[in-house]
Amino acid sequence: MNPIFLVIILVPIIEIYLLIKIGSQIGAITTILLIFSTAIVGVYYAKYEGLNTLRSGFEQLNKNELPTSEVISGAAIAFAALLLIIPGFATDLIGFLLIFPLSRKFILNKILIKFSKKDKEKNNFIEGEFEDIEDDNDRKL
Repeated sequence: MNPIFLVIILVPIIEIYLLIKIGSQIGAITTILLIFSTAIVGVYYAKYEGLNTLRSGFEQLNKNELPTSEVISGAAIAFAALLLIIPGFATDLIGFLLIFPLSRKFILNKILIKFSKKDKEKNNFIEGEFEDIEDDNDRKL
C-alpha cells in the first residue's frame, strides 16, 4: 500500500483519537486553548529558528561554502511550522521535534543515513581503464 495514502488516512484518525482522549481528561475549552497556544508558540519559534538558519546560510555563502545543511534545515523548519498550524497533538509533537535544533539534527541525520544507504546500493558500476585510439592509417586494431 502507498505510504502517502496511509499517512493521509492515519494522521486524522490519530489526531481525532488524541483530541477525544485529552479533551475528556482536561476539558474541551482547555484542549482548544492548548491547541491554539501550541500553534502560536510553535509558529513564533519556527520564525525565530528560520531566521537563525537564514543567517547561518548567509554566513556560509560569505565564506564561499555551500549552505546545504542550512537549506535542508530550513525546509525542515518550514515543514514543522506547517505541522504546528494543523490542529492536533501528534502533529504538534512532530513539529516541535523538528523545530528544536538538537532533535532536528538527530532526525535529519537518521534520514540522511537511510537515503545514503539506498544510494550506495544503487551505484553498481564497473571500474576500468580506457585508451583513446586515433583513427590513423598506421594503427589498426
